[in-house]
Amino acid sequence: MQNLPYRAVVSDMDGTLLNAHHVVGEFTAATLEKVAAKNVDIVLATGRGYPDVAFILNKMNIENAAMITSNGAEVHNLQGELIYSNYLPEQLAFDIMQEPFDPYKICLNSYQGKDWFINVDIPELNKYHQESGFTYQVVDFAKHHGKHCQKIFFIGRTLEDLLPLEQRLKEKYGDQTAIIYSTPQCLEVMNKNVSKATALSELLKQRDYDLSQCIAFGDGMNDKEMLEEVGKGCIMANADPRLLTALPQFEKIGLNKDEAVASYLRAVFGVY
Repeated sequence: MQNLPYRAVVSDMDGTLLNAHHVVGEFTAATLEKVAAKNVDIVLATGRGYPDVAFILNKMNIENAAMITSNGAEVHNLQGELIYSNYLPEQLAFDIMQEPFDPYKICLNSYQGKDWFINVDIPELNKYHQESGFTYQVVDFAKHHGKHCQKIFFIGRTLEDLLPLEQRLKEKYGDQTAIIYSTPQCLEVMNKNVSKATALSELLKQRDYDLSQCIAFGDGMNDKEMLEEVGKGCIMANADPRLLTALPQFEKIGLNKDEAVASYLRAVFGVY
């Protein structure tokens, strides 16, 4: 085994690893392949769903990789095997889907199984998934179901639009769920104890190293615990201001649009 500074690179995707066009840039893909060639595990930890992430990761020439998806509700290996899962109970998921909100300011989504459901057609959202082609199905959630639900998420026009809903969800379901923002406009509800940090801990039960030997990158409040628990946590300059306030002592690196994670990794691992 080479004398490596870290055994795993753990990275969020949107606002972190992905560029301004919401894709993995060529410089970043080449960097991850170079780092992986040193026997370093690549772990993508994201709010995105598994089908979306699997497509992106499988385009790269990487053998030792894993996917933490839906903020930690699922963990898959590169071969697509489910290593860990923690879903919302069916009735609880359905109940949360029935919560009222202002449909002119907020839209309702869920990731269930390998599907993405939404309450209204918003073609603009497809720009985030242009690489994989992962897209939604419009449904009436009053007639929908709560099966195999990794997460329910509410996308608002602004953070202020979501605050009253967040308060109500925490009052009604806070003891049964994990409620977090993945971006300032996206409020996410998962089952209790779901987080990227918990999922990473579960994944490492199958590895011969621990959290202290991981370096992680993130930009959202859903990255906070993960960044705190690894050996080295780095925050993007374009991060949610609340994350920067919560972790003021953490190293701040460049912008996702400049592929700053890749530049940082090249320096840390000495790959050029």
